[in-house]
Amino acid sequence: MNSPLDSVVVFQIGPAPITQAIITTWVIMVVLVLGAYLSTRRLDKTPSKRQAAMELIVATLDTQIRETTGAAPSPYRSFIGTLFLFILVANWSSLVPGVDPPTAQLETDAALAVLVFLSVIWFGIRGGGVGGYLKSFAAPNAVMIPLNMLESVTRVFSMFVRLFGNVMSGVFVIGIVASLAGLLVPIPLMALDLLTGLVQAYIFAVLAMVFITSSVEDGQPKPTDAAPAASPTQKVS
Repeated sequence: MNSPLDSVVVFQIGPAPITQAIITTWVIMVVLVLGAYLSTRRLDKTPSKRQAAMELIVATLDTQIRETTGAAPSPYRSFIGTLFLFILVANWSSLVPGVDPPTAQLETDAALAVLVFLSVIWFGIRGGGVGGYLKSFAAPNAVMIPLNMLESVTRVFSMFVRLFGNVMSGVFVIGIVASLAGLLVPIPLMALDLLTGLVQAYIFAVLAMVFITSSVEDGQPKPTDAAPAASPTQKVS
């Protein structure tokens, strides 16, 4: 088996090497885009079984975002949902013979971590402005600025390491057992790998959701004191 630190170059386009992980990633993106288009091209007020299933998935995602963060789900639904679906399909692609999941490669997980890091900045600035986002690093006081800035990097890095380690270890275990015991014995491990892939996609999406909404909440202005109540002797004009 190839080392996860090595990238298998299939071909090159000019100076850019195209690895197996890149090809698998693009295939997954095409599958997700076509699946989304075919699933939503004929929507109706009276939903069919397919539309009802899609609406149930979206409602479940909205409920998860609301219960996890307490925030309105609409600003984050598209990014969090796409992130979860991509990681889930990428993890499960290991069940296709001859395909190594792109999430078992360092560059894919690093790219996902960078996306989360940039999305935290984007949503933080959109929610509280540049000033509000920068002020969030001073919470609860200015002494915490260096630590908060370091935390914003290390927490995303921990997501990348967790995803890479769990997916890569699952691929290694199944590959080793298959090489020693034949093709039928690893089937229970493959079922466990399905569950692990689902859990890892869920954890990554939830952590991204928590980091994004936390940045937005910290950057928003604090509510001012309420205006003094009107005197009871005042009359309504």
